[in-house]
Amino acid sequence: GSSYLYRAFHALPDLRTSKGEPTGALRGVVSMLRRMVEDGKPDYFAVVFDAPGKTFRDDWYPQYKANRPPMPEDLVRQIAPLHELVRAHGWPLLMVEGVEADDVIGTLATQAAAAGIDTLISSSDKDLTQLVRPGITMVNTMSNETYDDAGVRAKFDVRPDQVLDLLTLTGDTVDNVPGVAKVGPKTAAKWLAQYGSLDNVVAHAGEIGGVVGANLREALPWLPQGKRLLTVKTDCELPVHATDLVVTPVDAAALKPL
Repeated sequence: GSSYLYRAFHALPDLRTSKGEPTGALRGVVSMLRRMVEDGKPDYFAVVFDAPGKTFRDDWYPQYKANRPPMPEDLVRQIAPLHELVRAHGWPLLMVEGVEADDVIGTLATQAAAAGIDTLISSSDKDLTQLVRPGITMVNTMSNETYDDAGVRAKFDVRPDQVLDLLTLTGDTVDNVPGVAKVGPKTAAKWLAQYGSLDNVVAHAGEIGGVVGANLREALPWLPQGKRLLTVKTDCELPVHATDLVVTPVDAAALKPL
C-alpha cells in the first residue's frame, strides 16, 4: 500500500474534490487494488502499509532512510482517507508497529508458501524481489513487470536467492544504506556469477583488482551490517495469519464519492 501510494501520487494528475482535497493518489491506488481483486479473485488478500514511527532498523543504524525528504503535505492528507477506503471495500489492511511493510509482507508470503498457497506480492519495491522463489511471485502493476525466477534474472542478472547479496554490494540509496563505492549492479552481478555468493566474494576479495577491488576491501567491515539492514524479515509477530486475510463484502455506507 505504501509503495503504490507514493507511486500514484507522483504519477497521476493532481485531482481534487470540489472542496480542494487531493484525491489523485487515492483514485490510483483504489483502482489498482480493485482491479487486482476483481481480476485475480484471490482466496486471501491484504493491503499492507508502513506504520508510523521508527522500526528496529533505526535502532541498528540511526542514518537509515535519513536522506528521505519530508512527505508532501498533499500526500499526507490522502493516507487516512485511503485507509478508510481500503477497509470500506472489505480489503484487510495491516500496519504493524516497529517493523516495515516489507517485513509484514515477507512474513505473510513465507507463511502462505509454507501452507502451499501460491503468493503474489504486488509492489514496486525492488527489495522484495529477494522473496521470490517457487510459490512466491512479485508483480509491479504500475510497470507491468512480473518477477518470477526468469523475471528476476532478466532484471538483475542474478538468481532470486542472490538479490540480497547484490543489493548489499551496490547499496540502497533510497534507504540510505551504503554499499561498495563505485560498484553498480553490473559489477555486483559479475562478482556473484563468478563467486556465487556475497560470502565467497568477501572470501576472495584479495583477488579482485583495480579501484573496485580496493573499495571492496575497504567496505568489508560494513557489509554484514548492510546485509542485515536490507534483509526482509520473515518471522514478524503478526496479529493475524495469512489464511485469516479474506475479502469481506463492501461497506457501501462507508464509501465516500471520490
